Amino acid sequence: MATERVAYVNGEILPENQASVSINDRGFLYGDAVFDTTRTFNREIFRLEQHLDRLYDSLRYMRIDPGMGKSEMKEITMTVLNKNLEILPDGEDYWVSQRVTRGVRGLPGGMKPSVVIECFPLPIEERAEYYRDGIKMITSSIRRTAPESLSPRAKMHNYINLIQAELEVQSQDPKALALLLDVNGNLCEGHGANIFLVNKGVIYTPKEQFVLAGISRQVTIEIAANLGYEIKETALDVFDAYIADEIFVTSTSFCICPVSAINGLAVKSESIPGKVTLELQNAYSRLVKMDFVKQYLDKL
Repeated sequence: MATERVAYVNGEILPENQASVSINDRGFLYGDAVFDTTRTFNREIFRLEQHLDRLYDSLRYMRIDPGMGKSEMKEITMTVLNKNLEILPDGEDYWVSQRVTRGVRGLPGGMKPSVVIECFPLPIEERAEYYRDGIKMITSSIRRTAPESLSPRAKMHNYINLIQAELEVQSQDPKALALLLDVNGNLCEGHGANIFLVNKGVIYTPKEQFVLAGISRQVTIEIAANLGYEIKETALDVFDAYIADEIFVTSTSFCICPVSAINGLAVKSESIPGKVTLELQNAYSRLVKMDFVKQYLDKL
């Protein structure tokens, strides 16, 4: 019986404590790598095909050839996941990630990409209170990287822009999450989270050009449209957030999670989550055949 998670690294499936890449790997040296991450719901992987499509779009943008096609990447991913499910405790779920670097510099004959596929437990207990109390978000002085410099639509290893914003905000409030603005001062995204505003029954979210358009973001847009809501992708600023009836974020791990305050100003909704957010959460749970909110709240 396995007792330790395993990972795939460059052709081998190894115990996680033996899995490594070279210190000369460009992913380690320069952040010259891409990745994508989905999650399981009750041990079932979610929208792997869409996540792999985005991974390969990011690889094309970065001009990295992973040396394998999507079908092989999918097959290895499922092998790694199934081995790791053997030791997953009841009530828990995994992040499931594929990572591809440009390779090790200085290799004779040129670089070959490094490919890593791994699972990591979702931080369910750590984030549980957000579903009861909502997320407090603070706008950072650090702006999201502009599309003219580096497209935020590609999911790359270089997260320093987002990490610096997170460090700045958490120095003010350790439980708050960062909300980055774009170079024009409009709402952009959080660290791995897309933002939505609800005002007078209409749902708003920033334009895809300026954000990493999450799969969970797209799923939420589809759910909202099926429920009859009008969704507008448009430029939004802090004023729009301050007057919104409800605010929520979406991400692979959060799915849909309410926001309770922006820059110390409580969101107008009389309840957490608000009416629209709750309806979307319930529809998301039906889609994934699991009450993801309860999974978090059960950890309180």
